[in-house]
Amino acid sequence: MSGRARLTVFAALASLMAAAALLPLASPRGWYVKALLCVVLQAGVGAAARRVPLARPLTIAAQLLVSVLVLTVMFAPHQAVGGVLPGPQAFRQLGQLVQDGMNDVTNFAIPAPVTPGIRFLLVGGVLLIALAVDAIAVTYNSAAPAGLPLLALYAVAAGLEEGGSQWLYFLIAAAGYLLLLLAEGRDRLSRWGRVFGGAPRQGSWAGPAGAAGGGAPLAPVRTGRRIGAMALGIAVVLPVVLPSLSGGLLGSTGGGSGDGLGGGVGNVTSVRPEVALQDYLNQPDNREVMTYKTSSPDASAMYLRIVSLDQFDGTQWSASKDDKLDIPETLPTPQGQGADVKYTDVDTSVSVDRDYSQGWLPMPYPASSVQVSGDWRYQPEGRMVIGDHGQTTAGLQYQVTSMQLNPTAAQLATAPPASGRIAEQYEKVPDSLPGIVAATARQVTQSATTDYQRALDLQRYFTSGQFVYDTEAKSGTGVDAIARFLQTKKGFCVHFAFTMAAMARTLHIPARVAVGFTPGSLTTDGSMSVGLKDAHAWPELYFQGIGWTRFEPTPYRGTPPSYTLATSTAGGSDTPDPSQHGQGSTARPTPTAPSNCGGHNLDQPSCGAAAAAGSGGSGGSGVDGPRLAGILLLALLVLLLPTLPVLWRSRVRSRRLGGGREKGAGLALSAWEEVLDTGWDYGIPPDESETPRRAMARLVTEGHLSGSAAEGAGSLATAVERTLYAPRPQPATGLAADVHAVRAGLYASASRGARFRARFFPRSFARVVWQLSASASAASERLARTTDRLTTPVRRRWARQP
Repeated sequence: MSGRARLTVFAALASLMAAAALLPLASPRGWYVKALLCVVLQAGVGAAARRVPLARPLTIAAQLLVSVLVLTVMFAPHQAVGGVLPGPQAFRQLGQLVQDGMNDVTNFAIPAPVTPGIRFLLVGGVLLIALAVDAIAVTYNSAAPAGLPLLALYAVAAGLEEGGSQWLYFLIAAAGYLLLLLAEGRDRLSRWGRVFGGAPRQGSWAGPAGAAGGGAPLAPVRTGRRIGAMALGIAVVLPVVLPSLSGGLLGSTGGGSGDGLGGGVGNVTSVRPEVALQDYLNQPDNREVMTYKTSSPDASAMYLRIVSLDQFDGTQWSASKDDKLDIPETLPTPQGQGADVKYTDVDTSVSVDRDYSQGWLPMPYPASSVQVSGDWRYQPEGRMVIGDHGQTTAGLQYQVTSMQLNPTAAQLATAPPASGRIAEQYEKVPDSLPGIVAATARQVTQSATTDYQRALDLQRYFTSGQFVYDTEAKSGTGVDAIARFLQTKKGFCVHFAFTMAAMARTLHIPARVAVGFTPGSLTTDGSMSVGLKDAHAWPELYFQGIGWTRFEPTPYRGTPPSYTLATSTAGGSDTPDPSQHGQGSTARPTPTAPSNCGGHNLDQPSCGAAAAAGSGGSGGSGVDGPRLAGILLLALLVLLLPTLPVLWRSRVRSRRLGGGREKGAGLALSAWEEVLDTGWDYGIPPDESETPRRAMARLVTEGHLSGSAAEGAGSLATAVERTLYAPRPQPATGLAADVHAVRAGLYASASRGARFRARFFPRSFARVVWQLSASASAASERLARTTDRLTTPVRRRWARQP
């Protein structure tokens, strides 16, 4: 491999090692594999363009063009011409991904779900940094400044992620940068000419290509090392002094950290639940996030509410930004609830998985008391319990007493219209709301005479079969998303909940949206298991004298409340079809497989049903595909690590004996180096002070060589002497055969242990360390010269100042 090709490889490697700092910011981490493939392809295009060779700007343009094509194929194939060539539609799609990604990173806590927008930002950002590093270090042959984009990539990640693991990613990024400097130093050293020598001098680790002698490093080298240490120190300190951005990936405020269905934990709560919900519902495994036991007589009504979104500005729904209080021993009476509304007291004990970390406490609604440890605060307007100062639900256990309301249809039908602050705040719609929303609401409810009947008509409109439940539909809660949903009639719980809430407000029915989980699945020990795919959103409508009541417009999800079924009319069905939704969102026991379901009988219908239900539990015990691939890759690397000396030794031997570029006189010197290293592998160290003739005599004696092996050693010594000392050296022939003869002789005379070590742990592998040391010294010296050149004008100005 040429020096320039080696530098290309190390430039790509440095970019990928620095990009590892982004891994804690988003989960799952499959995006990194895509970024790796893109960077490798981009580096290959750059290497091919430089080999042609193309002009430097054209090389960068070719890499940029291929990068755009790859991103188009990955993220906008349906909008591209032929699925590859980007056109106006493809660029609009990529621009939309950038906008969506920026919105997502503003509102999600770390680690954020990898939405399409976030995935594009991660892959595209790493690809852009890799292009900058490759252009600076390889195309323009200046590796030291290439550390700036690498530092920028690491600093962004370190400034966003507050965990204690960033020091490890700093070491990885720093190692990648140092490897890049070493590769550039070796490339430059190789242009100075070939250096011939044997083993290093006694007590020196510089190797044959190092600095002369074994004394102290030269002053420029020492200066370069100091500057390098200072640069690494700045990289460590810089993220510390950057403003903290931990509440969300970019823009969330507050003093805590969170995850789950939102990212705000401090005094401001800003969430984008539609993106988190869509990511959860599309997970391959229904990983368990919590379990609970309850005294509720109706487990299907045990919706676990996390957050209430009541502010609608036309772009998105968000929670009220009211002040939070200490959790009272008994929570206040729910807003608008009258004394004549029947309810059942329900006690619930919740245990949250330690890997599910978010800043809101999942609770049945409305809760009357909460017993929870930690720093939690109560928000009266939404009846939410929110973590403060970084408090999350990870590994939490707590108890909730709640009221399971049972209003009658008559109470709801006779409820007077809302007035005052409730009507003003919860009936407000933005001016940008398209007219189709209000028009559709009026059309659907034209025969209704009460708000209750209007609410039922809206729910039946969504569950009557006109709409399709699709978790792959484009998410969104703004006015455009609502209008699009009414036209396409395709979406998931987010679309149904927010659209029904907006339509209810146009009918002057106070409405908001709750986000949380459906009841989950009943397990064999009597507890309920809640998984990621039980994440859900539903509208809450306000009726004076009853309070906030839950409705269920999403087909095939959850269970409609009983008070919404009492006056159902023909032509609309509010009962979900369980055959079309197997996510375990309604409470039911897990079927037990019949006794004859063994081995070959698993294809029977009853056995298949039991197996399908049994696999829907937590889903957290299996190993998913990306994790399995990572484990296999790690195992492969561990197995390949001991083979590195063997592979390196075989490659060096092949290059020295004619497989490389050495021809004529250079071939004699290469064969000579190969014989010296072969003797070293068998325990005969080289001595650079010896003449070729003396060195071969010692090799024959200590290696117990005879016959063709001894003759080959003598022939090699003669060829090297002629190459070094003859006025006009002639090319020697048969050198490769002589080397093989010497190797065979050393192998025959060595013990079994010596053969094993020479084969798998060759002593000459130490030359790799020497080469790295020599390259580091050269790179440090170059860095010192560059820094001195850049800082000299500044120092001169300082010197002229009084």
